Amino acid sequence: MFDLEGFIMPMTAYEVLHPDRNLSCVVFASPHSGRDYAGSFLRRSVLDEHAIRSSEDAFVDRLFDCAPRFGASFIKAGAPRAYIDLNRAPEELDPSVIEGVSRQGHNPRVASGLGVIPRVVANGRAIYRGKLSQEEAQLRIDSYWRPYHAKLQELLTRAHRRHGQAVLVDCHSMPHEAMDGVARSGMRRPDVVLGDRFGAAAGGEVVDRIEAAFVDAGFVVTRNSPFAGAYITQAYGRPSRGQHAVQVEIDRALYMNERLIRPNGAFEAVQAALQRVVAEVAQIGQERLPLAAE
Repeated sequence: MFDLEGFIMPMTAYEVLHPDRNLSCVVFASPHSGRDYAGSFLRRSVLDEHAIRSSEDAFVDRLFDCAPRFGASFIKAGAPRAYIDLNRAPEELDPSVIEGVSRQGHNPRVASGLGVIPRVVANGRAIYRGKLSQEEAQLRIDSYWRPYHAKLQELLTRAHRRHGQAVLVDCHSMPHEAMDGVARSGMRRPDVVLGDRFGAAAGGEVVDRIEAAFVDAGFVVTRNSPFAGAYITQAYGRPSRGQHAVQVEIDRALYMNERLIRPNGAFEAVQAALQRVVAEVAQIGQERLPLAAE
């Protein structure tokens, strides 16, 4: 695939890992772990290959890709978050980075440079030297955003048709420093933040079940603060219609060196703990799997 200047773009909008048998109404997703950084994209950026990854949910796909073993589908992005943010609405266009876009009201995400075509990565570092054309922005949306969301909704619709309900577990990671305020208050620092938009995106029994799975695996969990869920939980969470969406944010420091963007010595232990979480969450809407399957 080629962009408007004839350079190679990231090739894959998404990858879906399907179970041998669709036993679960749960769909796991990782919209921010894509790491297909095309050379043409890197050449246009003022950032080097390491710095541009700072807003990526690195390795989250590896933490949750066990989902098919427990009868659940798993979808992950191919294009990186710095290229296009799948957890934003396609209308969240930033006039500071896209030519000819009019500012429409105040959107805090767009204002901070984190629209659907991000202007910055972590710590407010600018990605580009100049602006992108509207045509290029629309090409990214049409080539990556729309296919990903079409497939995600297809997976949820299929799960709902089979099981009478669908549960989206939207998997993300958060910088360790994101919870510094909690730690300074004297409260125990959470490992995981669950976001259900304060009950608007998922039924309480679903969120309770997911929280219990994390707690039973040894994680400290809190809800909706400081992350209540963004576009995906808002768009897909329809509990009154039997479609639930819960955002999961995991402290990166648990499993990776944030500065080097490498798995740390605890990665395999965290991965094993999360496998227990996935196995339990996948049970929502299905009979208990035989022990051998776990």
